[in-house]
Amino acid sequence: MAKKPLLCWLLLLAVLAEAGASDEDGAELDYSKLSGIIIPGFASTQLRAWSILDCPYSPLDFNPLDLVWLDTTKLLSAVNCWLKCMVLDPYNQTDHPDCKSRPDSGLSGITELDPGYITGPLSSVWKEWIKWCIEFGIEANAIIAVPYDWRLSPSKLEERDLYFHKLKITFETAYKLRGGPSLVFAHSLGNHVFRYFLEWLKLEIAPKHYIQWLDQHIRAYFAVGAPLLGAMETIEATLSGFTFGLPISEGTARMMFNSFGSSLWMMPFSKYCRTDNKYWKHFSGGSHVGPQTYHCDEQEFKTNLSGWPTKIINIEIPSTRAFDAYPSFSEIPEANLSSMECGLPTQLSFSAREISDGTFFKAIEDYDPDSKRLLYLLEKSYLGDPVLNPLTPWDRPPIKNVFCIYGTDSKTKVGYYYAPSGKPYPDNWIITDVVYEFEGSLISRSGNQVEGNPGAISGDETVPYLSLSWCKNWLGPKVNITKAPQSEHDGSDVQIKLNVKHPHEEDIVPNMTRSPRVKYITYYEDSESLPGKRTAVWELDKANHRNIVRSPVLMRELWLEMWHDIHPDANSKFVKKAKRGPLRDEDCYWDYGKARCAWPEYCEYRLFSVSYI
Repeated sequence: MAKKPLLCWLLLLAVLAEAGASDEDGAELDYSKLSGIIIPGFASTQLRAWSILDCPYSPLDFNPLDLVWLDTTKLLSAVNCWLKCMVLDPYNQTDHPDCKSRPDSGLSGITELDPGYITGPLSSVWKEWIKWCIEFGIEANAIIAVPYDWRLSPSKLEERDLYFHKLKITFETAYKLRGGPSLVFAHSLGNHVFRYFLEWLKLEIAPKHYIQWLDQHIRAYFAVGAPLLGAMETIEATLSGFTFGLPISEGTARMMFNSFGSSLWMMPFSKYCRTDNKYWKHFSGGSHVGPQTYHCDEQEFKTNLSGWPTKIINIEIPSTRAFDAYPSFSEIPEANLSSMECGLPTQLSFSAREISDGTFFKAIEDYDPDSKRLLYLLEKSYLGDPVLNPLTPWDRPPIKNVFCIYGTDSKTKVGYYYAPSGKPYPDNWIITDVVYEFEGSLISRSGNQVEGNPGAISGDETVPYLSLSWCKNWLGPKVNITKAPQSEHDGSDVQIKLNVKHPHEEDIVPNMTRSPRVKYITYYEDSESLPGKRTAVWELDKANHRNIVRSPVLMRELWLEMWHDIHPDANSKFVKKAKRGPLRDEDCYWDYGKARCAWPEYCEYRLFSVSYI
């Protein structure tokens, strides 16, 4: 005898009936015309060999189309060969002479990085997302993946692969094929890729047609786990190595990561410093005159934290050999100066601004061979990028509907202490301490309190809250806030605050009660916004950065919002949160306390017997 939970769609229909939606212009949307375009994050696209490489002392060689990222079997048996297929020249971002790799294409390139009985589930990225699409009847040609070589800098993506030209064609093809606009789903670094695309597009389309193109081809943008002001683990990967759980040494991981042109794309940067767009006159009908300028608000120099909770890097360096090794020499306290003159090790601290403008790399270039290469990359591919300096704050993109979604309330790194290890490169630096943000305070790795400017909430284990929540600045002057349990609920624990004032560039955190055992999702939604625009921010308690795209809670909310968007009887801008029940068979469960099926109005167990002849 078997038991099979059967899903009832009444809840979904009821939610849509009370909170349907139509287009802002009054035109009903046709669900069958929408497309979904997925832009994956860093290291979330398979790379395949495009060379023939004989690997000595190993039975496994690399042949064209063999999996490189990620094939753990070849990584374990032929690590040197594998590295040749992974690393790039740090100056010109060309392939190793013996092996080249290129990104896979299609959905298969982003679902599982290392397919296999054991490795598959461990390396699954977008697989659950695709399964949801299939369960809800989405057509195969409606979901489009746009993988890219995540090792390259943004300008090199276009120069080598014409990636942004191809992305533009993808949007236009989806529109012609389906007859409607696309929904963009970007995760982690994928959000920076999409930002660069929007800026690049300004130079490809006549200014008066730019917004028209966006409105026609992009219905909504879902920014998932976006490191809008950078991510801390980029520092660790650059200085001491971050293995991503791979069976390689930290030194090997560091050399590989620092060869990538994308190694600086997610470096932390100041929220107070901006770069004038080189082509702003082109966009307004004029011509570009003069160099790009970098300027910071007064607030940047009041605390010298660049808006972050603490200094990003605190590093102990050997005695100086020349004063010009320290570009910020005038800012070094006199106490430090005396120790430098005496030949004693000196501890220097660097803010996010001093990292993103190259000050940090100049300060350690006499002690670290990677610094000169990284400084060259920074100046050529980021500070001097002709389209956009990615290491600057992002204003709200000019898209009709923007949803920013991320995890919160996890212990997240916000600062590092480094010292010389006494070993040769690439293991010449060692982490002596780490500063975390957690529960409204800053703590060291040993558990001691650290002075600084912590936020009320912490990040998602990978990206600090300050960086994730920058998109709250995209909200309007008045915001509706709703806090609800992530799990299925009857609405008894839903809290709502309407028309909360939102001062510009200030965080907004509701003072709402919460049960210690319940994980919540907090929705910040425009009460007043730009005409024809909607903006929402969703914060998911304890949602991990790397796993958030596999979160059933996130996928449930996305589906409800999407269905709400196309409902013909709309009476609200966003889907209501008064009640959440099961949407799939997997959401039904047995309530042992009541000895019956939970949510009996939506779920039931049907018993059937199996007879054997």
